[in-house]
Amino acid sequence: VQLQASGGGLVQPGESLRLSCAASGATLDYTAIGWFRQAPGKEREGVACIGSRASREDGTYFADSIKGRFTISRDEAKNTIYLQMNALKFEDTAIYYCASRALVCVSDEIEYEYWGQGTLVTVSS
Repeated sequence: VQLQASGGGLVQPGESLRLSCAASGATLDYTAIGWFRQAPGKEREGVACIGSRASREDGTYFADSIKGRFTISRDEAKNTIYLQMNALKFEDTAIYYCASRALVCVSDEIEYEYWGQGTLVTVSS
């Protein structure tokens, strides 16, 4: 399984970005995809996850700080997961990683088997 994260960049506070995680070697029918982030000097934290189509699991948001601002979605035709990030704040600055595991979402990153390379999001004025 290979995961390719993209879409990061430099934005100002209040702006939006959409991250993409393209999966190959696995179908989203049976694969859950999570987004994690690591800010400078901090431990990596879970952001959001969407379950496999088989699980019928909708998006789960792990971090309270992003609820209402971030939305995770799935494009099965493109085998790609998106993280729409609105109203970005300085504290959203981090490297964002996508990771996969079988079927359903969990919050513990240890449970995720495959990881993408990360994409940098910088929120700065």
